[in-house]
Amino acid sequence: MRFVSRKTGMAAAMLGISALALSACGAAPEESSSAGANADYTGCIVSDSGGFDDQSFNESSYRGLMQAEKDLGIKVKKAESKSNADFSTNLNGMMSAKCDLTVTVGFLLADATADAAAKNPDSHFAIVDNQYEKPIKNVKPIIYNTAQAAYLAGYAAAAASETGTVATFGGMQIPTVTIFMDGFADGVAKFNEDKGKNVKLLGWDKKKQNGTFSGDFEKQDKGKQITKNFISAGADVIMPVAGPVGKGAGAAVADANKGGDKTKLIWVDSDGYLTAPDYKDYMLTSVVKTMDKAVEDVIKADSEDKFDATPYVGTLENEGVALAPFHDFDSTIGDDTKKEIEALKAQIISGDLKVESAASPK
Repeated sequence: MRFVSRKTGMAAAMLGISALALSACGAAPEESSSAGANADYTGCIVSDSGGFDDQSFNESSYRGLMQAEKDLGIKVKKAESKSNADFSTNLNGMMSAKCDLTVTVGFLLADATADAAAKNPDSHFAIVDNQYEKPIKNVKPIIYNTAQAAYLAGYAAAAASETGTVATFGGMQIPTVTIFMDGFADGVAKFNEDKGKNVKLLGWDKKKQNGTFSGDFEKQDKGKQITKNFISAGADVIMPVAGPVGKGAGAAVADANKGGDKTKLIWVDSDGYLTAPDYKDYMLTSVVKTMDKAVEDVIKADSEDKFDATPYVGTLENEGVALAPFHDFDSTIGDDTKKEIEALKAQIISGDLKVESAASPK
Protein backbone atom coordinates (compact mmCIF):
# COMPACT_ATOMS: atom_id res chain seq x y z
CA MET A 1 0.00 0.00 0.00
CA ARG A 2 1.10 3.62 -0.50
CA PHE A 3 1.99 5.64 2.53
CA VAL A 4 -0.56 8.32 1.56
CA SER A 5 -2.77 8.94 -1.48
CA ARG A 6 -1.00 10.95 -4.13
CA LYS A 7 -3.79 10.95 -6.68
CA THR A 8 -5.22 14.32 -5.60
CA GLY A 9 -6.49 17.03 -7.87
CA MET A 10 -3.46 19.16 -7.13
CA ALA A 11 -1.10 16.32 -8.02
CA ALA A 12 -2.98 15.69 -11.25
CA ALA A 13 -2.67 19.35 -12.15
CA MET A 14 1.02 19.35 -11.41
CA LEU A 15 1.57 16.42 -13.75
CA GLY A 16 0.79 18.70 -16.66
CA ILE A 17 4.10 20.45 -16.16
CA SER A 18 6.41 19.55 -19.04
CA ALA A 19 9.66 21.03 -17.71
CA LEU A 20 11.09 22.59 -14.59
CA ALA A 21 13.41 25.52 -14.18
CA LEU A 22 16.49 23.90 -12.74
CA SER A 23 19.93 25.29 -12.17
CA ALA A 24 22.36 25.13 -15.08
CA CYS A 25 24.23 22.14 -13.66
CA GLY A 26 21.22 19.82 -13.90
CA ALA A 27 18.93 18.81 -16.74
CA ALA A 28 15.25 19.71 -16.66
CA PRO A 29 13.07 16.60 -16.63
CA GLU A 30 11.86 15.79 -20.11
CA GLU A 31 8.27 14.57 -20.27
CA SER A 32 6.28 12.47 -22.66
CA SER A 33 2.88 10.91 -22.19
CA SER A 34 0.36 8.56 -23.70
CA ALA A 35 -3.24 8.53 -22.60
CA GLY A 36 -4.31 5.39 -20.81
CA ALA A 37 -5.75 3.87 -17.68
CA ASN A 38 -2.74 5.19 -15.73
CA ALA A 39 -2.68 8.67 -17.25
CA ASP A 40 -2.52 10.20 -13.76
CA TYR A 41 0.59 8.20 -12.89
CA THR A 42 4.10 9.49 -13.61
CA GLY A 43 7.16 7.26 -13.74
CA CYS A 44 10.52 9.01 -13.76
CA ILE A 45 14.19 8.19 -14.24
CA VAL A 46 17.53 9.84 -13.47
CA SER A 47 20.64 8.54 -15.21
CA ASP A 48 24.18 8.51 -13.96
CA SER A 49 26.84 10.39 -15.92
CA GLY A 50 26.93 7.68 -18.61
CA GLY A 51 23.65 8.98 -20.05
CA PHE A 52 20.76 7.16 -21.68
CA ASP A 53 22.75 6.30 -24.80
CA ASP A 54 25.52 4.44 -22.96
CA GLN A 55 24.62 1.16 -24.73
CA SER A 56 24.65 -0.31 -21.24
CA PHE A 57 22.67 -0.13 -18.01
CA ASN A 58 21.33 3.43 -18.28
CA GLU A 59 19.97 2.68 -21.73
CA SER A 60 18.45 -0.64 -20.68
CA SER A 61 16.79 0.90 -17.60
CA TYR A 62 15.44 3.77 -19.69
CA ARG A 63 14.06 1.28 -22.18
CA GLY A 64 12.09 -0.29 -19.33
CA LEU A 65 10.51 3.08 -18.50
CA MET A 66 9.61 3.64 -22.14
CA GLN A 67 8.04 0.19 -22.32
CA ALA A 68 6.01 0.99 -19.19
CA GLU A 69 4.79 4.16 -20.88
CA LYS A 70 3.63 2.09 -23.85
CA ASP A 71 2.17 -0.86 -21.95
CA LEU A 72 0.67 0.93 -18.95
CA GLY A 73 -0.32 4.29 -20.43
CA ILE A 74 1.63 6.29 -17.85
CA LYS A 75 3.35 9.64 -18.15
CA VAL A 76 7.15 9.64 -17.94
CA LYS A 77 9.89 12.12 -17.15
CA LYS A 78 13.63 11.73 -17.54
CA ALA A 79 16.70 13.65 -16.42
CA GLU A 80 20.13 12.87 -17.79
CA SER A 81 23.06 13.56 -15.47
CA LYS A 82 26.13 14.98 -17.14
CA SER A 83 28.25 14.59 -14.01
CA ASN A 84 27.91 13.35 -10.43
CA ALA A 85 27.17 16.91 -9.37
CA ASP A 86 23.84 16.71 -11.20
CA PHE A 87 22.38 13.84 -9.17
CA SER A 88 20.77 15.82 -6.37
CA THR A 89 19.57 18.59 -8.68
CA ASN A 90 17.92 16.13 -11.01
CA LEU A 91 16.28 14.25 -8.15
CA ASN A 92 14.98 17.51 -6.68
CA GLY A 93 13.47 18.26 -10.07
CA MET A 94 11.65 14.95 -10.07
CA MET A 95 10.26 15.63 -6.61
CA SER A 96 9.00 19.05 -7.73
CA ALA A 97 7.38 17.33 -10.72
CA LYS A 98 5.44 15.03 -8.34
CA CYS A 99 6.79 11.79 -9.76
CA ASP A 100 5.03 8.73 -8.37
CA LEU A 101 8.13 6.55 -8.62
CA THR A 102 11.63 7.65 -9.60
CA VAL A 103 14.19 5.15 -10.88
CA THR A 104 17.81 6.09 -10.27
CA VAL A 105 20.42 4.25 -12.28
CA GLY A 106 23.58 3.09 -10.63
CA PHE A 107 25.57 2.66 -7.46
CA LEU A 108 26.91 6.21 -7.75
CA LEU A 109 23.41 7.64 -7.12
CA ALA A 110 23.07 5.79 -3.81
CA ASP A 111 23.69 8.75 -1.52
CA ALA A 112 21.60 11.20 -3.54
CA THR A 113 18.72 8.71 -3.71
CA ALA A 114 18.83 8.03 0.03
CA ASP A 115 18.81 11.77 0.72
CA ALA A 116 15.86 12.39 -1.60
CA ALA A 117 13.96 9.47 -0.05
CA ALA A 118 14.50 10.84 3.45
CA LYS A 119 13.29 14.29 2.43
CA ASN A 120 10.30 12.91 0.52
CA PRO A 121 8.94 9.99 2.57
CA ASP A 122 5.68 9.86 0.61
CA SER A 123 7.49 9.37 -2.71
CA HIS A 124 8.69 6.02 -4.03
CA PHE A 125 12.06 5.23 -5.53
CA ALA A 126 13.84 2.30 -7.14
CA ILE A 127 17.61 2.20 -7.52
CA VAL A 128 19.37 0.00 -10.04
CA ASP A 129 22.56 -1.76 -8.93
CA ASN A 130 22.59 -0.79 -5.29
CA GLN A 131 21.43 -2.32 -2.01
CA TYR A 132 21.58 -0.29 1.18
CA GLU A 133 23.08 -1.86 4.28
CA LYS A 134 20.04 -0.60 6.17
CA PRO A 135 16.86 -0.88 4.04
CA ILE A 136 14.96 2.34 3.26
CA LYS A 137 11.19 1.88 3.37
CA ASN A 138 10.45 3.92 0.24
CA VAL A 139 13.38 2.73 -1.91
CA LYS A 140 13.31 -0.59 -3.78
CA PRO A 141 16.73 -1.94 -4.80
CA ILE A 142 16.99 -3.58 -8.22
CA ILE A 143 20.11 -5.73 -7.99
CA TYR A 144 21.66 -8.59 -9.89
CA ASN A 145 23.81 -11.59 -9.11
CA THR A 146 25.82 -11.00 -12.26
CA ALA A 147 28.63 -13.24 -11.00
CA GLN A 148 26.46 -16.19 -12.07
CA ALA A 149 26.22 -15.18 -15.73
CA ALA A 150 29.78 -13.82 -15.78
CA TYR A 151 30.95 -17.26 -14.63
CA LEU A 152 29.49 -18.72 -17.83
CA ALA A 153 31.11 -15.92 -19.85
CA GLY A 154 34.51 -16.66 -18.29
CA TYR A 155 34.19 -20.33 -19.20
CA ALA A 156 33.16 -19.41 -22.76
CA ALA A 157 36.02 -16.91 -23.07
CA ALA A 158 38.60 -19.47 -21.98
CA ALA A 159 37.16 -22.03 -24.39
CA ALA A 160 37.19 -19.55 -27.29
CA SER A 161 40.67 -18.17 -26.68
CA GLU A 162 43.27 -19.16 -29.26
CA THR A 163 46.18 -17.47 -27.46
CA GLY A 164 45.49 -18.90 -24.01
CA THR A 165 45.07 -15.42 -22.53
CA VAL A 166 41.89 -13.47 -21.76
CA ALA A 167 41.32 -10.18 -19.93
CA THR A 168 38.84 -8.01 -18.10
CA PHE A 169 38.90 -4.50 -16.66
CA GLY A 170 36.52 -2.21 -14.82
CA GLY A 171 35.49 1.41 -14.83
CA MET A 172 35.71 1.90 -11.05
CA GLN A 173 36.45 -0.58 -8.30
CA ILE A 174 32.94 -0.74 -6.88
CA PRO A 175 30.84 -3.83 -6.05
CA THR A 176 28.61 -3.65 -9.13
CA VAL A 177 31.73 -3.84 -11.28
CA THR A 178 33.87 -6.34 -9.38
CA ILE A 179 30.99 -8.83 -9.14
CA PHE A 180 31.30 -9.31 -12.92
CA MET A 181 35.06 -9.69 -12.68
CA ASP A 182 34.83 -12.21 -9.84
CA GLY A 183 32.44 -14.43 -11.78
CA PHE A 184 34.50 -14.13 -14.94
CA ALA A 185 37.68 -15.13 -13.10
CA ASP A 186 35.99 -18.18 -11.57
CA GLY A 187 34.63 -19.25 -14.95
CA VAL A 188 38.12 -19.14 -16.46
CA ALA A 189 39.42 -21.12 -13.48
CA LYS A 190 36.65 -23.71 -13.93
CA PHE A 191 37.61 -24.22 -17.57
CA ASN A 192 41.25 -24.69 -16.61
CA GLU A 193 40.29 -27.16 -13.89
CA ASP A 194 38.00 -29.21 -16.10
CA LYS A 195 40.21 -29.20 -19.18
CA GLY A 196 43.66 -29.31 -17.61
CA LYS A 197 44.50 -26.01 -19.30
CA ASN A 198 46.25 -22.87 -18.13
CA VAL A 199 44.36 -20.00 -19.74
CA LYS A 200 45.70 -16.79 -18.19
CA LEU A 201 43.48 -13.97 -16.97
CA LEU A 202 44.78 -10.40 -17.17
CA GLY A 203 43.22 -7.43 -15.39
CA TRP A 204 41.82 -9.05 -12.27
CA ASP A 205 43.12 -11.07 -9.32
CA LYS A 206 40.06 -12.24 -7.40
CA LYS A 207 41.96 -13.39 -4.31
CA LYS A 208 43.74 -10.07 -3.92
CA GLN A 209 40.77 -8.03 -5.24
CA ASN A 210 43.26 -6.16 -7.34
CA GLY A 211 43.12 -5.32 -11.01
CA THR A 212 42.89 -2.83 -13.85
CA PHE A 213 40.40 0.06 -13.79
CA SER A 214 39.97 3.07 -16.04
CA GLY A 215 38.96 5.25 -13.08
CA ASP A 216 35.58 6.35 -14.44
CA PHE A 217 32.74 5.40 -16.78
CA GLU A 218 33.24 8.18 -19.29
CA LYS A 219 36.71 8.45 -20.88
CA GLN A 220 36.70 6.07 -23.81
CA ASP A 221 40.33 6.79 -24.66
CA LYS A 222 41.34 5.12 -21.39
CA GLY A 223 39.35 2.02 -22.27
CA LYS A 224 40.99 1.96 -25.69
CA GLN A 225 44.50 2.18 -24.27
CA ILE A 226 43.88 -0.46 -21.59
CA THR A 227 42.52 -2.82 -24.25
CA LYS A 228 45.46 -2.18 -26.58
CA ASN A 229 47.78 -3.08 -23.71
CA PHE A 230 45.90 -6.33 -23.11
CA ILE A 231 46.05 -7.22 -26.80
CA SER A 232 49.78 -6.51 -26.83
CA ALA A 233 50.11 -8.88 -23.86
CA GLY A 234 48.41 -11.64 -25.84
CA ALA A 235 44.76 -11.41 -24.76
CA ASP A 236 42.29 -12.31 -27.50
CA VAL A 237 39.02 -12.19 -25.51
CA ILE A 238 38.37 -9.04 -23.46
CA MET A 239 35.46 -8.09 -21.18
CA PRO A 240 35.20 -4.39 -20.23
CA VAL A 241 32.91 -3.67 -17.25
CA ALA A 242 32.93 0.07 -17.65
CA GLY A 243 29.78 1.45 -19.27
CA PRO A 244 30.61 3.88 -22.11
CA VAL A 245 34.34 3.27 -21.53
CA GLY A 246 33.62 -0.11 -23.10
CA LYS A 247 33.19 1.70 -26.42
CA GLY A 248 36.88 2.50 -26.26
CA ALA A 249 37.59 -1.19 -25.77
CA GLY A 250 35.40 -1.94 -28.78
CA ALA A 251 37.36 0.55 -30.89
CA ALA A 252 40.65 -1.08 -29.88
CA VAL A 253 39.33 -4.54 -30.71
CA ALA A 254 38.09 -3.29 -34.09
CA ASP A 255 41.51 -1.80 -34.85
CA ALA A 256 43.25 -5.03 -33.87
CA ASN A 257 41.01 -7.07 -36.16
CA LYS A 258 41.67 -4.71 -39.06
CA GLY A 259 45.33 -5.42 -38.44
CA GLY A 260 44.79 -9.15 -38.75
CA ASP A 261 44.21 -10.14 -35.12
CA LYS A 262 41.21 -12.24 -34.09
CA THR A 263 40.38 -10.49 -30.85
CA LYS A 264 36.88 -10.88 -29.43
CA LEU A 265 34.79 -8.75 -27.11
CA ILE A 266 32.39 -9.65 -24.30
CA TRP A 267 29.85 -6.92 -23.44
CA VAL A 268 28.02 -6.43 -20.14
CA ASP A 269 24.59 -5.29 -18.93
CA SER A 270 22.89 -5.61 -22.33
CA ASP A 271 23.36 -7.81 -25.39
CA GLY A 272 26.12 -5.84 -27.06
CA TYR A 273 25.48 -7.46 -30.42
CA LEU A 274 22.19 -5.54 -30.46
CA THR A 275 23.00 -2.42 -28.42
CA ALA A 276 26.58 -1.78 -29.60
CA PRO A 277 26.27 -2.77 -33.28
CA ASP A 278 29.50 -1.00 -34.26
CA TYR A 279 31.33 -3.89 -32.58
CA LYS A 280 28.97 -6.77 -33.31
CA ASP A 281 31.46 -8.43 -35.67
CA TYR A 282 33.74 -9.01 -32.68
CA MET A 283 31.09 -9.73 -30.04
CA LEU A 284 31.54 -13.24 -28.65
CA THR A 285 28.68 -12.92 -26.14
CA SER A 286 27.41 -10.63 -23.36
CA VAL A 287 26.61 -10.84 -19.66
CA VAL A 288 23.06 -9.54 -19.65
CA LYS A 289 20.99 -7.94 -16.91
CA THR A 290 17.33 -7.65 -17.86
CA MET A 291 17.00 -4.19 -16.36
CA ASP A 292 14.27 -3.14 -18.77
CA LYS A 293 11.93 -5.87 -17.56
CA ALA A 294 12.72 -5.24 -13.89
CA VAL A 295 12.12 -1.49 -14.20
CA GLU A 296 8.79 -2.01 -15.94
CA ASP A 297 7.70 -4.62 -13.39
CA VAL A 298 8.53 -2.32 -10.46
CA ILE A 299 6.64 0.59 -12.03
CA LYS A 300 3.66 -1.64 -12.78
CA ALA A 301 3.51 -2.85 -9.17
CA ASP A 302 3.71 0.72 -7.88
CA SER A 303 0.97 1.89 -10.24
CA GLU A 304 -1.21 -0.85 -8.74
CA ASP A 305 -0.48 0.30 -5.17
CA LYS A 306 1.72 -2.75 -4.60
CA PHE A 307 5.02 -1.04 -3.85
CA ASP A 308 7.36 -2.68 -1.38
CA ALA A 309 11.02 -2.16 -0.57
CA THR A 310 11.99 -5.83 -0.81
CA PRO A 311 14.94 -6.02 -3.22
CA TYR A 312 14.44 -7.43 -6.69
CA VAL A 313 17.38 -9.81 -7.22
CA GLY A 314 18.09 -10.96 -10.77
CA THR A 315 19.55 -14.46 -11.08
CA LEU A 316 19.98 -17.14 -13.71
CA GLU A 317 16.96 -18.89 -12.21
CA ASN A 318 14.54 -16.00 -12.67
CA GLU A 319 16.26 -14.89 -15.91
CA GLY A 320 17.24 -11.58 -14.36
CA VAL A 321 20.76 -12.31 -15.61
CA ALA A 322 21.77 -14.37 -18.62
CA LEU A 323 24.51 -15.23 -21.06
CA ALA A 324 23.58 -13.75 -24.45
CA PRO A 325 23.67 -15.83 -27.64
CA PHE A 326 26.99 -16.23 -29.45
CA HIS A 327 25.39 -14.74 -32.56
CA ASP A 328 27.95 -14.69 -35.40
CA PHE A 329 30.37 -16.83 -33.38
CA ASP A 330 27.83 -19.57 -32.73
CA SER A 331 29.30 -21.90 -35.34
CA THR A 332 32.79 -21.48 -33.87
CA ILE A 333 31.74 -22.61 -30.39
CA GLY A 334 31.81 -26.39 -30.23
CA ASP A 335 28.72 -28.36 -29.29
CA ASP A 336 30.61 -29.85 -26.34
CA THR A 337 31.37 -26.37 -25.01
CA LYS A 338 27.74 -25.32 -25.39
CA LYS A 339 26.60 -28.42 -23.49
CA GLU A 340 29.15 -27.76 -20.75
CA ILE A 341 27.94 -24.19 -20.35
CA GLU A 342 24.32 -25.34 -20.15
CA ALA A 343 25.29 -27.93 -17.54
CA LEU A 344 27.08 -25.28 -15.47
CA LYS A 345 24.02 -23.04 -15.72
CA ALA A 346 21.80 -25.87 -14.47
CA GLN A 347 24.16 -26.56 -11.57
CA ILE A 348 24.16 -22.89 -10.57
CA ILE A 349 20.36 -22.74 -10.68
CA SER A 350 20.01 -25.93 -8.64
CA GLY A 351 22.50 -24.69 -6.07
CA ASP A 352 24.93 -27.53 -6.68
CA LEU A 353 27.47 -24.99 -7.94
CA LYS A 354 27.98 -21.88 -5.82
CA VAL A 355 29.36 -18.81 -7.53
CA GLU A 356 30.92 -16.68 -4.82
CA SER A 357 31.66 -12.97 -4.84
CA ALA A 358 32.10 -10.52 -2.01
CA ALA A 359 29.78 -8.25 -3.99
CA SER A 360 26.96 -10.79 -4.44
CA PRO A 361 23.51 -9.66 -3.20
CA LYS A 362 22.92 -10.72 0.39
